[in-house]
Amino acid sequence: MNAPNGTTPEENLRACLESPTYLRAYEDIGLLHRTELRPVRLQLELLKAEMLLQEEGIETTIVLFGSARTLPREDAEARVEAAGHRFRERPGDREAERELLVATNLLKKSRYYEEAARFARMVSEACQQGGRAQYVITTGGGPGIMEAGNRGAWETGAKSIGMNITLPHEQAPNPYITPELCFQFHYFAVRKMHLLLRAKAAVFFPGGFGTLDELFETLTLVQTGKMRPIPIVLVGKEFWNRLVAWEALVEEGTISPEDLRLFHVCETAEEVWDFICRFHAPPPAPDEIASEVIGGPR
Repeated sequence: MNAPNGTTPEENLRACLESPTYLRAYEDIGLLHRTELRPVRLQLELLKAEMLLQEEGIETTIVLFGSARTLPREDAEARVEAAGHRFRERPGDREAERELLVATNLLKKSRYYEEAARFARMVSEACQQGGRAQYVITTGGGPGIMEAGNRGAWETGAKSIGMNITLPHEQAPNPYITPELCFQFHYFAVRKMHLLLRAKAAVFFPGGFGTLDELFETLTLVQTGKMRPIPIVLVGKEFWNRLVAWEALVEEGTISPEDLRLFHVCETAEEVWDFICRFHAPPPAPDEIASEVIGGPR
């Protein structure tokens, strides 16, 4: 006997089996994307990276932050050449003049790409011997300074972590991340938490809004005692002193004079690594490392 709409029992059973409501909850992607399931998605993002990092034996990391727009020298030189050509073709064009200025400044900052890669090589060669996974270079997984950090580790055959984020312009992971340690996040908050959870140092190269957000959040976490003190290193004295009037914050009474000691400014990869080594000297015992990893940012 058919239903009033002409459906047979067999057709109705097939519709039941094909209905999204019949899916087991953990297989129902449509359900997971519902607004009400945001807390579950947050937990999944937290747990996935945590479990996989544990399985890979990642105990401690050094995180590199910096602009996705920082170019290797060859690419920066090519950009200056192209911008210069447009400027010469359109004399007096303010937009062409601005493009040339930006390209010239990016060329000046291309040295930071090399410093980031050199620093990553230095750390990886020193800390990933004999199968250990200490001080693993970690980045946001994208281009620019992030690429340089992963590339430096890759060139030594060492592991490195990339924690990418889904963005409207489809940011893709750079090609130097260890495949088993290449993550993609939707939530900035969870991503930033994982970037710092195992960090024994945070190194900030020149960058834009994202880098500044990560820098000031890291400073705030340490300042307020939500996170154990770690070396917070700013690379590029000219850039950072031009960008932030640190002493003015003290003079305005919005931070304390001792807050200026929460970070240290360096110029070269060697200076950064030397400061980090002195900060952690003598090296922590394995049981101390484990307790700090478990604790992480509170």
